Amino acid sequence: MRKRIIAGNWKMYKTIGEAKSFVTEVKDRLPETDNVDAVICPPSLYLSELVKLTEGTPLEIGAQTMHDVDEGAFTGEVSPKMLADLNVPYVILGHSERRQYFNETDEAVNRKTLAAFSKGLTPIVCVGESLEEREAGKTVETVAGQVIKAFEGVNAEQAKEAIIAYEPIWAIGTGKTATAQDANEVCGEIRAEIGKLYDDETASAIRIQYGGSVKPGNIGELLSMEHIDGALVGGASLEPESFLEMIGVAANE
Repeated sequence: MRKRIIAGNWKMYKTIGEAKSFVTEVKDRLPETDNVDAVICPPSLYLSELVKLTEGTPLEIGAQTMHDVDEGAFTGEVSPKMLADLNVPYVILGHSERRQYFNETDEAVNRKTLAAFSKGLTPIVCVGESLEEREAGKTVETVAGQVIKAFEGVNAEQAKEAIIAYEPIWAIGTGKTATAQDANEVCGEIRAEIGKLYDDETASAIRIQYGGSVKPGNIGELLSMEHIDGALVGGASLEPESFLEMIGVAANE
């Protein structure tokens, strides 16, 4: 059985005081279990302090994005070398908001994925279709294409350690959620695409999350699906009790 992973993407929310208060409240209350990874991805300003604050606890810290080179004249960017030096284990790549607002392309996501692996980081590679693409019946075509491009040059052993987050763009922050069956179907198609790119062993090993208005009330049904191994959570990860409840469901589902 693949280990579950619940990752909270805080986006551009919380002050450092609020972030430290959240982590302090949550880190020692996580269930003692080996079947779920609990991850929080705060703004990059807070990574160093939160990594130190969570040392020796089950709570892990991830980054929301990064550049694809180790250093250079890229004002405002964070590099994979910097993240590795801070002992940040995870990094979200290709989130739809990065694609939409910061012109992040499939090619950029691929470069970042390769860079993450080169520094021992685990990439959470986001893929997903727009409402227009879904209504046009292009969901599988769109998502499979994003997966193919993101994993170009990634070897099978690396792919087994990667995480793919399926986030239908129309469900992010809208309150709308794909049905568990619909989400599972697309996650199954993603797993099948990984099987085509690599082999059945790699397809069976890779973890696939669902994201898009996930909350305590629907996470159980989502995690009961065959191909959904976790969730990339937005707003519902901002409150300690909500986050803890979702981790508890994942640990016992």
